[in-house]
Parts: sequence; structure tokens; C-alpha cells
Amino acid sequence: MLLFLAELLANYQSAFNVFGYLTLRMILATITALVLCLWFGPLMIRRLVERQIGQAVRDDGPQSHLSKAGTPTMGGAMILMAMAVSTLLWGDLTNHYVWVVLVVTLGFGAIGWVDDYRKVVEKNPRGLPARWKYFWQSVIGLGAAVVLYLTAASPVETSLILPLLKDFVLPLGGFYILLTYLVIVGSSNAVNLTDGLDGLAIMPTVMVAMGLGVFAYASGNAVFSEYLQIPLIPGAGELAVFCATISGAGLGFLWFNTYPAQVFMGDVGALALGAALGVVAVIVRQEVVLFIMGGVFVMETISVILQVGSYKLTGRRIFRMAPLHHHFELKGWPEPRVIVRFWIITVVLVLLGLATLKIR
Repeated sequence: MLLFLAELLANYQSAFNVFGYLTLRMILATITALVLCLWFGPLMIRRLVERQIGQAVRDDGPQSHLSKAGTPTMGGAMILMAMAVSTLLWGDLTNHYVWVVLVVTLGFGAIGWVDDYRKVVEKNPRGLPARWKYFWQSVIGLGAAVVLYLTAASPVETSLILPLLKDFVLPLGGFYILLTYLVIVGSSNAVNLTDGLDGLAIMPTVMVAMGLGVFAYASGNAVFSEYLQIPLIPGAGELAVFCATISGAGLGFLWFNTYPAQVFMGDVGALALGAALGVVAVIVRQEVVLFIMGGVFVMETISVILQVGSYKLTGRRIFRMAPLHHHFELKGWPEPRVIVRFWIITVVLVLLGLATLKIR
């Protein structure tokens, strides 16, 4: 929106051409999303408290969590609001990738909102039944996959790219739709599983978004993509602005979500942010890099799969409790220690993901 206005004003004053620079708009998008979260955060938390929209806590988990009962939840709505407004202000709204990521993010946010609403407002512990949750996730995920497949301008946009191997390009054909669906839905649920401690999910999300923003910027630039030997995806550079809004909104939310949390993001935030990371990774053809940088999300998901599988097959549990962060809590780790150590792991994994840009 503001980019369009700046382009009009540039006809009269050349100084407005500066807003055409992607890097400047990334910075402004980050700041805008951050300020919006910091501005609306206290108001939203106050409204959630007034309406008694508080978190329910399982009594079979770590005893330290019982004190969190009643903490306002559904705070992820402020993240989505800040992301959407900042993207609409600073993004190129003629770029179809911008609309794809926005629709997917807000669509998954709507699913999470319904689930949260049923749990904390209607006091239905089941929330949105799993079959309906996965149904709507599948509808949005497959819809995005089909749109991206049909609008692909070159074969590389629907091919599998492996990091470290500069000459490996595997055309996927129709299997691209399946891969895209799995990445979006899988990433969404992985972030949701990780969102169990104060600030545990949001900071890794911010860091992974920053990493994907680098890939988006390079993939959309002909000079950088050729130098780094990564696929050139025309228009993908605008996703760097979107990734910047995730980082800004995420940091703004962390201001209130850091231990001890004043508000939780709920499914409305976790499902949406995970889907956002997934769809960006798909567009810039870096699904494997997302798997590396989002290693904490992967570990949490695998821990749940192993726990459920082991219990059903043998009647025994591998971990004291799943997801993995609860296992370490029950081993005696204080909550802040678990959180910060998972953050440190994510820093290392994001750096490893970025290193694949040069090691080819």
C-alpha cells in the first residue's frame, strides 16, 4: 500500500524512490510489526483478562505449570494482526506470493482461533475436533499447493532442491502438491506442539523466519542467486518483507510472553506461524533447510510420535512426558533453562541452515 503511494510520489519527488529498496522495507516492516504488538499488547491482555479467556492446565504435567492456569491465551491474534497490517503497508501487493502467504497464515490462524475459542470460552476441552482441524488444514494446505503449482513460471519452482548439492534438481511434477501440503501442515502442527513453555516457540520462530528471509531475498535476486547457486524465483524477494513482519511481531509478542508469561499465543498463533514458515520455505524451494533450521520443532514432533507409538506397541513410554520440553522439566530442569537451551540450539541450527548457502 505505502509502496504504491511512494511510487506515485516518486514522480514528483525522487527521494521517495528509496522505498523501492527491499532492504529498507524489510526494516520498516519489522519495526512496524514490533510497534503494533507493543502498542496493542497491553490492551489485548486487559481485554482477555476481563473476559476470563484463560489457559487451562493439565494436572498430569509438571506441577510448576499449575500456577499458569488462567493466564490469558489467544494472544497470537495480536501477532497475526501486526503481521497482516505490516505486510499490507510495506509489501508489494501486486506480488501473488504475498497474497498466498497471507491467506495461508490467516487461514490457519482462523482454525486455531476456533479451537481456542471452544476450549477457553465455551469450556469444551476437546476444542475443535481433530478430524475437523486436520480437514481444514488440508483444505488450505492443498489449496495453496495447487495455486503455487499452477502459477509456477519455471520447472525449478516445482523441483526438489537439496542443500550442499549444487547440481541436484529433481522435478517433482504433481508430487510437488503433496510435498507442499505436507510441509505446510507439518510445520504448522510442529510449532503448535512446541508452544508449551513461556517463549519457547516464538523465539525459534523469529530466528527461523530471519533465516528464511535471507533465502527469500537471495532467491529473488538474479545476481545473488547465481553467485550462491540457488534457484532464482522471480518475486520471491517480497517474502523477505513478510518474514520481517514475523520477526517484528514475534519479538513484540515475546515482550509479554517471556517467562513468566503475561499471555500465551494459543493455537491461533502457533498454527498460523508454523504454516507461514512452511509456505515460505516451499516458495523459496528450501524445505530441507527449514527442516534443519527448525530442528527444535522437528525434535518436539518426533518425541510425540515416538511416545505415542511406543506406548501403543509396548505399553511403555520413552520419555517421562511428551513433547520433549516436558520431559526435561520432569527431569528437574527449571523452565527458563529448558527455554534458553532450546533457543541456543535454534541459533546453531539456523546458522547451519544459512551455511548451506555457501557450502555447495
